[in-house]
Amino acid sequence: MSVVGFDVGNDTLVAAAARQRGIDVLLNAESSRESPAAVAFSHNARLLGAHASAAASSHAPFSSPKRLLLLASRPDLHPRDLPRLPFPVHSLPHAAGGALVHADHLGRRIPLAPTHILAMLLAYLKHLAEADLEAPVADCVISVPCYFTQAQRRAYADAAAVAGLRPLRLMHDLAATALCYGLYRSDLGAVAGGPPTYVAFVDVGHSDTQAGVVAFDPAGMKVLSHGFDADLGGRDFDEALFEHFAAEFGDRYGIDVAGSVKASMRLRAACEKAKKVLSANAEAVVNIECLMEEKDVRGVIRREDFERLCSGLLERVVEPCRRAMADSGIGLEKLQSVELVGSGSRVPAIARVLAGFFRREPSRTINVSECVARGCALQCAMLSPTFRVREYEVQDVIPASIGFCTEEGPISTSSSNAVFRRGQPLPSVKIITLHRNSGFTLDAFYVDENELPPGTSTQIGSFQIGPFQAHSEKSKVKVKVRLNLHGLISVESAVLIDDDPRDANSADSMEVDSNDDMDQKSRKERPVQRQDLPIVESIYGVMSKQELLEAQEQERQLAYQDKLVERTKERKNALESYVYDIRNKLSERYRSFATDSEREEISVNLQQTEEWLYEEGDDETEAVYTSKLEELKKLVDPIENRCKDEEVRAEATRELSKRIVDHRMAAKSLSTPERDAIDDECTKAELWLSESSQLQESLPKNVDPVVWSHEIKKKQQELDRSCSNIVTSKARGHAGDDGC
Repeated sequence: MSVVGFDVGNDTLVAAAARQRGIDVLLNAESSRESPAAVAFSHNARLLGAHASAAASSHAPFSSPKRLLLLASRPDLHPRDLPRLPFPVHSLPHAAGGALVHADHLGRRIPLAPTHILAMLLAYLKHLAEADLEAPVADCVISVPCYFTQAQRRAYADAAAVAGLRPLRLMHDLAATALCYGLYRSDLGAVAGGPPTYVAFVDVGHSDTQAGVVAFDPAGMKVLSHGFDADLGGRDFDEALFEHFAAEFGDRYGIDVAGSVKASMRLRAACEKAKKVLSANAEAVVNIECLMEEKDVRGVIRREDFERLCSGLLERVVEPCRRAMADSGIGLEKLQSVELVGSGSRVPAIARVLAGFFRREPSRTINVSECVARGCALQCAMLSPTFRVREYEVQDVIPASIGFCTEEGPISTSSSNAVFRRGQPLPSVKIITLHRNSGFTLDAFYVDENELPPGTSTQIGSFQIGPFQAHSEKSKVKVKVRLNLHGLISVESAVLIDDDPRDANSADSMEVDSNDDMDQKSRKERPVQRQDLPIVESIYGVMSKQELLEAQEQERQLAYQDKLVERTKERKNALESYVYDIRNKLSERYRSFATDSEREEISVNLQQTEEWLYEEGDDETEAVYTSKLEELKKLVDPIENRCKDEEVRAEATRELSKRIVDHRMAAKSLSTPERDAIDDECTKAELWLSESSQLQESLPKNVDPVVWSHEIKKKQQELDRSCSNIVTSKARGHAGDDGC
C-alpha cells in the first residue's frame, strides 16, 4: 500500500511519498517537482497541471483553488479577487458546492464548483503518484490552512472522495512543516523530561501567511498556537508591481492594461519574474513585446522602490507572528529558531521584517516549497499500518473556538460559551448533557469571529436530534460531540436516559470526559431506560450526498474521456511515426525487397496519410487512426516479412545444417540399423534444404521466398523428432532383451 502526502497550494501542487529509505518528492511528466494548480478544458480534453498552464483555449485555465473556495463563502473578497482572476466567474452562491465557473467540454457546458476543481487536482496528484510508485494510491494526508472553516475542510474531504482518495488526516500546513523539520533532528529537546525546544514557523504562501509556535521534545511535537492572514501572500507583492507598471505603462504608452484580460495575465507573469529577480538583484527590468495595441513596453524598478510599494504588506506580515507568540504563552527569548518557508518567502524584505520582530535572523533549513508535502507523507506513514515509523507524537491545536446552542441559547461551560476552545488539543471529544422530553436542534457555531478570516460567517451547521418521546417530563439526553483529526465537527451519538424525575430541573451541562461511572451506579439503584436517538446533520455550505454522488459520476466520466483522449493521441502518434519510419525504410532497408509497383503504391498512400493527418485527420477518433494504420500495414507487411525473414532464414538454414551434422556424429555409437536409419533421415533433410536453397537463390528478393524460415525450423523439429524416436526404439528393444 502506498503512503503519500499532498500539498494543494493556491498556485502549485506537490506530492511526496514515503519509501523505506525516506521521503521522496514525486516528479510529474515534465520531470518537475512542482505542478501548476490549474485545470483547463478543450472541446474534447481535460488538461491538468503543466498541460493546463500551457494550453491555448478561449480563456485562461481555472486556477487558485483556495481562493475560489474562499470566494464561495466570503462575499467581501469579490471586489478584490474577481478582477485578478483571468477566467470568467458566472455565479457566486455562498456555498462550497455551488457553481463558480463553467467549462465547455464535448459540446456541453459543465458547471464546476470549487470542490470539483479540487477533486480534479487531487485526481491529478493521485495519478502522478500511481505512475511513479507503480501501485494504487488511496490512503493519503492532505494539507489545509489552519484558518479553513468547517465548510472548507469538508470541501477538501469531499474532493478527496470524488478523486478516489481516502485521507487519513487533513493536516494543517504548519503542523506538516514542523513534522518535516523535527522528526529527523536529534538536537530538539534532547533531554527526556527536560524543557522542550521552542521553534517559530512562518509560512508565506502564494495567497496567505501563517505563523505558529511548536514545542519539540524527544517524544514528539506539540503545536502551541496558530496565527494567520488569509489574504496576504506572494501574489499580493506581485500585485503591487502589477499596479505600479500598469499605471506607468498607461501614462507612457497610453494603454489600459487592466482592461485586457490577456494583457493583464502577461504583465502579472512578468511582474512575478521581476519579483524573483529583485530577490537577488538590486534592479529588475520588465520587457514585454506587443503587450497591447502592438506596443512593446519596458519598465525598470529598483529593490528599494519595490519595498516602498510593499510597505503596507510588509507591516502585515508581522501580525500573524505577533498573534501566534501571544497565544503560545512563551517569550521571544525562549525561541531557539525561527523557520521561514513558503513560496512567497523569498522576498528579502520579508526576512528583514521578521528578523526585527523576532530579534533573530530567520533560518531556511528545510525546503520552502516541499516541506508541507514531505510532512504530510511522514504523517501518512505514521498513520498507515504498512509502515513502521519511530514513535513520535504529533499534537495540533484547535485553531478557532466552537460552541453549540439550542433554542434556549448557547451551551455554556464554566469559562465561556466554547465547547471546543481555541488552543486545546486536536482531536477532542466532549459530552453535552441536556434535559429534554422531545426532539431538538443543536446548532454549532464559531464563538469568536475575530478567530476567523474577515467576512467569514460564524455559522457551522445544525444537528437535528430526535424525534423521541421521553417518559418523564425532562429526561437526560447525553450528546457526544467530536472534533476529529481532520478538524471536522460531528455529533457521534445522542442517548436518551429516562432517569429520576427529581433531576428534571437541572441545568444543561457539558462533561469533558465520557465517563459513565455515575450512570452505572444509578442503574444499580433504580431501573434506567437508555435509547439511541437519530441524528440528522446539516452543515452549511457543503455538498449534499446527492451532489457528491453526481460529482463522483462526473469525475468518472471525465477520467474515462481523459483515457480515451490519451489512447487516441497514442494511436495518432503511432500512425504518424509509422508513416515516417516506413518512408525511410522504403528508400534504404526495404528497397530491394519491394517491387517498383509496391514502392509506388506505398509511397502514394504514405503521402496521402501524412496530408490527411495535418488536415481533416487532425482530430479523429481512436478507431479511425487504428484503421488507417492497419490499412498501411497491409501494404507494408509483405515487404517487411520478406526483409525480416531473409535474416532469420539464413540463421535457420545454418542451424538445420548443424543439426544434421550433430545427428550423424551421435549415430556413430549406435548399431548399424539405427545408424542407417538416422543417416537416411539426415539425407532427406539435407536434400530438401539443398533444393530449397538453390531455388531460393534463383529468385529476386522482392518476391515471397520459396521456403520461409518457419518452414526450415519445422523441418529441423521433424528431424530431431525422427532421430529421437529411432534412439528411443533401440533403448526399448534392449530393455525387452534384459527381461527375457
